[in-house]
Amino acid sequence: MERHLDQELTDLKQQLLKMGTLVEAAIFESMESLKELSIERVNKIISEDRVIDEMENAIDEQCLDLLALRQPMAIDLRFITMSMKISTDLERIADLAVDIVQRVQDLVGKPLLKPLIDIPKLTKLAQQMTKDALDAFVNKDAELAGSVILRDNEADKLRNLVQKELVNDYMSKDSSTASRAVPLLLIARHLERICDHATNISEDVIYMINADVVKHHPEKLK
Repeated sequence: MERHLDQELTDLKQQLLKMGTLVEAAIFESMESLKELSIERVNKIISEDRVIDEMENAIDEQCLDLLALRQPMAIDLRFITMSMKISTDLERIADLAVDIVQRVQDLVGKPLLKPLIDIPKLTKLAQQMTKDALDAFVNKDAELAGSVILRDNEADKLRNLVQKELVNDYMSKDSSTASRAVPLLLIARHLERICDHATNISEDVIYMINADVVKHHPEKLK
């Protein structure tokens, strides 16, 4: 039975990796849609979100079956329960990519208010944090997971920079810019929330490996 459980856990990990790959692609595509103001890319991301939703449901069902049929203990139990939480965070990241492209829809047909500088930086950070969180999960790397958590402050700073510039340099000086500024504000907020979910995944990874709760306890990472 143990060999069966090992194979089933490997299969579960592979399903999470497939889901993670789709989610990482959704983050990338959402920024490409903004750069190009492409309604085709917008529609593609919205359509593909259904696949990720279905994967979350399948992973949850797989985890529940393992809990009921295999009655796992210790790290195997933590792996399965954390897998359910991680799939939820991945699905929410995909939802945020959809939120981003919905804001891009508001901008299609209009010239961008300003060159994109900090938002692409925030996108790259969100992509890397998500990738590193998943790599930490796959490789059971608590140190890498901790580095993801510590980068969350950088995401907050980038979001604040975008907000400050759009509000102070544009909207407060010319209210007519609001229709082009507000979607960018929301996109920055959605990207920062993606970083929050990558942080959640990393916290779950550390718990899975060490049975150590670091959520709300950043001092444990020092």
